Amino acid sequence: MDYFYAPPNNVSSGFITIDGDEFAHLTHVMRKNVGDTICVVDGTGNAYDARIEEITRRSARCNILQHHRRLHEPDSEVTLGVALLKNGSKFDFLVEKCTELGVSAIVPLLTERTIPQHARTDRYQKLALAAMKQSARCVLPKIHNVEHFTAFLSSVPQSSLKLIPHEQVRTPTLTDVLRGREFQSIVVCIGPEGGFSDEEIDQAQAAGFRPVTLGTRRLRTETAAIIAVALCLL
Repeated sequence: MDYFYAPPNNVSSGFITIDGDEFAHLTHVMRKNVGDTICVVDGTGNAYDARIEEITRRSARCNILQHHRRLHEPDSEVTLGVALLKNGSKFDFLVEKCTELGVSAIVPLLTERTIPQHARTDRYQKLALAAMKQSARCVLPKIHNVEHFTAFLSSVPQSSLKLIPHEQVRTPTLTDVLRGREFQSIVVCIGPEGGFSDEEIDQAQAAGFRPVTLGTRRLRTETAAIIAVALCLL
């Protein structure tokens, strides 16, 4: 079935209302009609098999046939703190692919070597929404406002597994840390094009982050982020 999005307040009494941009996508792009069966997700972990019962000028009313909780969602929640990239299209790609892999939240970071100072959060959230539907997920990752690296470190819960891949580390690998263990919450920090400074690595370790390696090759920020999320979730 094709996937569509409706916020939680559009779900009530056995029915779902699809409106706004999703309604335009439903009717004008996907050409859905009364009687068609679709899947509707609310971004908070709920997925519904639904049948379109009525289409008006501005919305579609759907009858809920079946409810699924956390359909196609991973067991672990992974938060990705990642430095903003000079090339905006590469950060777009990062958001899209990490959403497909199952990330729960993305926090754009300002570090010592970060070049851009502003994040296009609204755009990233729209990309995450499209990727959530494309990958048949039902949780919409939260794209946070940009944060300074030190502030982000202090905001991470102590109960989370905290990892920071670093090019100067040779052991352990991220896979070594995860092997044979299950973690409900994982937080991964990925540095900018020039890498984290030594002082930032020291700050991260003081905050409980464990330096790990992703291998011997030097990786771009977007590549490292995608690999780290994949290793945590696949």
